[in-house]
Amino acid sequence: MTGLANTSGVRAEDEENRVSAARKQDQTKESKAEFCYELLRSRILEGTYVPGYRLVINQLAQETGVSTIPLREALRRLQSDGLVEVVRNVGARVAVFDAEQVEHTLQILARLEGYATAISAPLMTAAHIDASRKINDRMVEALEEFDPTAFTALNREFHFSIYEHCPDAHLRSLLEAEWTRLDHMRRSTFSYVPGRARRSVVEHGHILDLITGGGDPAEIERIACAHKNATADALHSAHPVPHK
Repeated sequence: MTGLANTSGVRAEDEENRVSAARKQDQTKESKAEFCYELLRSRILEGTYVPGYRLVINQLAQETGVSTIPLREALRRLQSDGLVEVVRNVGARVAVFDAEQVEHTLQILARLEGYATAISAPLMTAAHIDASRKINDRMVEALEEFDPTAFTALNREFHFSIYEHCPDAHLRSLLEAEWTRLDHMRRSTFSYVPGRARRSVVEHGHILDLITGGGDPAEIERIACAHKNATADALHSAHPVPHK
């Protein structure tokens, strides 16, 4: 009986070791895929890989020292994020966007932002609102010697100073993903719509006034949504989309 018990114990220990080894192997694969994803994503968003840049698996494997499997997984995730596209006879490349696609993204953001601003408003204290106003003041100052890239960064900072109070974590995640996609889209089309910047900061002030006064959530949502749609409308006027 003792011999059988020992044999059974050895088998159980071997199985545990195999499971442990398999788990570690899976974790290694996941960590490599995550490393590749973050590396490629940062290079795309920072503009190292410009729109249209070909992402050749074998070249990336040589450069990073990572096998092709985690790289393919990373590219699949980036494709799901809308940052990479697979083109027939070309392969994977950094996504290229046209004005119509940017318009659609702005329209989606308008709905998300409207709702997020409305549900964030009651949770913002006077100090929170003051912090948002100071960011908008910096945007006004930035109009003097206009730098589209810096202004766009401040604009994002302003809106996220409101969203950070949103109690819906999934909604915050959606906003982050759409803003990230929009930031990349701008590199494919244009930096900003001329004349829109000055109106934008005025609209920001109106939104903050509504929040300060405890405005009706439906009205806050409507105004915040209209703010983003106004950018989409300005884009459409500057870059008309041809009828198909």
